[in-house]
Amino acid sequence: MDDNDLIRRRHAKLANLRARGLDPFGSRYPVTHWAGRLAGQLAGATEEELRGVGPVSVAGRVLTLRHHGKTCFATLKDYTGTIQLYARADQLGDEYGLFTELDAGDFLGVTGELFRTRTGELTIGVKSWSFLTKALRPLPEKWHGLKDVETRYRQRYLDLVVNPAARQVFQVRSSLVGAMREFLDARGFLEVETPMMQPIPGGAAARPFVTHHNALDLDLYLRVAPELYLKRLVVGGLDRVYEINRNFRNEGISTQHNPEFTMLEFYQAYADYGDLMELTEALVCHLAQTIPGSLTLTYQGESIDLTPPWRRVKFHEAISRELGVPVAPETDPWELILGPARGRVTQVDPAGTKAKHWKALFEALVEPTLVQPTFVVEFPIGLSPLSKRNKDNAGLADRFELFVARLEIANAYTELNDPEEQLARFKQQAIERERGDDEAERLDRDFVRALEFGMPPTAGEGIGVDRLVMLFADQPSVRDVILFPHLRPESTSEGGVAPLPNLPPGDCAGEAGARKRPEKT
Repeated sequence: MDDNDLIRRRHAKLANLRARGLDPFGSRYPVTHWAGRLAGQLAGATEEELRGVGPVSVAGRVLTLRHHGKTCFATLKDYTGTIQLYARADQLGDEYGLFTELDAGDFLGVTGELFRTRTGELTIGVKSWSFLTKALRPLPEKWHGLKDVETRYRQRYLDLVVNPAARQVFQVRSSLVGAMREFLDARGFLEVETPMMQPIPGGAAARPFVTHHNALDLDLYLRVAPELYLKRLVVGGLDRVYEINRNFRNEGISTQHNPEFTMLEFYQAYADYGDLMELTEALVCHLAQTIPGSLTLTYQGESIDLTPPWRRVKFHEAISRELGVPVAPETDPWELILGPARGRVTQVDPAGTKAKHWKALFEALVEPTLVQPTFVVEFPIGLSPLSKRNKDNAGLADRFELFVARLEIANAYTELNDPEEQLARFKQQAIERERGDDEAERLDRDFVRALEFGMPPTAGEGIGVDRLVMLFADQPSVRDVILFPHLRPESTSEGGVAPLPNLPPGDCAGEAGARKRPEKT
């Protein structure tokens, strides 16, 4: 039978339930216990101890049913795990036949006593039960797991139902965000919220998404970063602030990029980027010891050692090491691209700025080598329009990026708090926009005005939450750690959802027989 046949049979069962006066989409059920927690708490309990627990009431989704004449075993799953059910005809009477007509995916509530089968499996002997929800579509592949990557991302609800590993990833994500808050709160940082719709997008070199406010007749932009608003708060006297925020960048999609993503961004007054390197080591080690429980982890087959102190390397020295020739901030990066780096740098615009050429060299040559945690420091000032210049070399910024397992995890710098220099940098960015760089920073005069009131020496940092989850959950793609990643629309029908088959009235029947798997197209 194909999926359409199975759906027709389920609709027939739905009609039969209604004909019998039963609600196929019931109401609340008085849950007293959770399946997985029962299994964990009573793992070593004796039969006498199980009887002492008394009746338990659980609710969840049916995964499997196994009929044995006048007895039936089922597996029920809730958000904590699974537990076995045992139904008997002599116990349930007329309700037993209806129990055996359940399908995988249906929701029910069950009340009964705990016992162990001859194989030692913890089981609930069903004394009463209620139909809670009829599932009208069959679950994939008879519970052998959802393998198709496209389906996993597009129908994440199915992925979570059938793949325990997927649920674990998002439990890791939740724990990671909670541990971040715990770490920063303990150090006196204040969590804040800043606008997600902004009249001027700023804080990162990125294309924004544009929307329109009808009442104000005003174009607004989904934020590419919260940076300029968070620094306004430092001007206002909030010396330590952070935001776990959603950012939006109108860019391509890859294993490391999603147009909508999550960042931790924080600012600390009276600090510089060196202080934040130490803070970042402490934060990431705290996360590692809280979640996987070790400073050593495996990411995609490679062993990563997070034990501090982490390696530090200067931007230009790293490029020099990979090319085998001396490289300094004064070197013309285009000559390197045409010379010793010829053929190794492919994504580069010949008409781009010197800073963009440096970026292309770094991304092509250095990033693929950064497996163990590494701080790359002293970036070209042209790549850092919001950061303070290095005192020893005005062409460099007091900035670092953290890389682990070839993933850029964090970006931080000592903040530029000179309003006159910030205005000059904005004006230079405006020139670059006029030349065609639509990722250049826009002039934000109110931010300059805020700096004119005085911002103390400050350091700020952004950490990619999605990429940290990739690292700690050992996932190869950012789509694996975002519940609903952006995808191209489905082309099956208008609206992107396959239609239901024609559903003529029919008799109630079980889903016997093997399902035919669709041919590849």
